[in-house]
Amino acid sequence: MSKTILMVEDTEDNRQIVRDLIATTEYELIEAADGAAGVAAAAAEKPDLILMDIQLPVIDGYEAARRIKADPALRHIPIIAVTSYALSGDEAKALAAGCDGYIAKPFSPRQLLAKIRELLS
Repeated sequence: MSKTILMVEDTEDNRQIVRDLIATTEYELIEAADGAAGVAAAAAEKPDLILMDIQLPVIDGYEAARRIKADPALRHIPIIAVTSYALSGDEAKALAAGCDGYIAKPFSPRQLLAKIRELLS
């Protein structure tokens, strides 16, 4: 059975890049365009992995990750923070919010795929 990845990303161009990347794999992709929708999709779909943008409307990726990790039914799901704001301290902040990995944009698709495979294996 193929594994499902939830992408929480508000920028269409970035969603398209990940769509194209995941289309070359055995994974299924579901999408949410803001933090609150991402939390709802995680609860409804129980994906195998979440790609979480940090700069999101409604609630940011840190808060969305905290809410997902606070839910006993969801806390086992690995979350990769994907952010273009790779400032010093961001990675620590993402990990403190419950993220299991961290990728800075612009990312190499190969690097992202390697991280996804590492957390899904």
